[in-house]
Amino acid sequence: MTHARAERAALADLLVRLGQDAPTLCEGWTSFDLAAHLVLRERRLDAAGGIALRPLAGYTASVQESLKARYGYAGLTGLVGTGPGGLYGLLPGLDEAVNTVEFFVHHEDVRRAQPGWEPRELSPGLDEVLWRRLRPLTRLLLRRSPVGVVLHRIGGGVALGGPGGGPRVEVTGRSGELLLFCFGRQRHARVEVAGGEKAVAELMRAPLGT
Repeated sequence: MTHARAERAALADLLVRLGQDAPTLCEGWTSFDLAAHLVLRERRLDAAGGIALRPLAGYTASVQESLKARYGYAGLTGLVGTGPGGLYGLLPGLDEAVNTVEFFVHHEDVRRAQPGWEPRELSPGLDEVLWRRLRPLTRLLLRRSPVGVVLHRIGGGVALGGPGGGPRVEVTGRSGELLLFCFGRQRHARVEVAGGEKAVAELMRAPLGT
């Protein structure tokens, strides 16, 4: 089983177990909203543009609500679990290349919104894949950082992001924790953050991610 399929299956199982009203780290979204988002991005490419482009966000939101009404929570979680759908199921390798990060992040969005969560012990293979995916994305994900950022991966590896020439903050952690940090989950990532007090505070509240 690929890493993408493993994360997908684990997330689908968790969504079913928690029910449709469970909180997530995605602001304003319950588990029902997240399930609809995952189905939309795979199976409604006509509406996926609004995920990243603000002018299209209204249409995306309306389609997401229509998916909730059409399939219900059980139907949506079933589609998530039986994926990949759309292009991700048709083009060999696309699911693993794109959805490993997508489903890892959203799996943790659900896990870490629940009381008593603890970081998972990731396999060496998944840890390595997440780092390989993160490194080329670092500058994009940290483009809104007000300070320079140096990522130090436990186990080896350094990546840079944010503006140059000003204060810098050092962020140290395992691949998955650094990935979550860069995707805007700073306060839920188990990392060590070192730097000037003002620079650290600015970074922790910055709108990181895509």
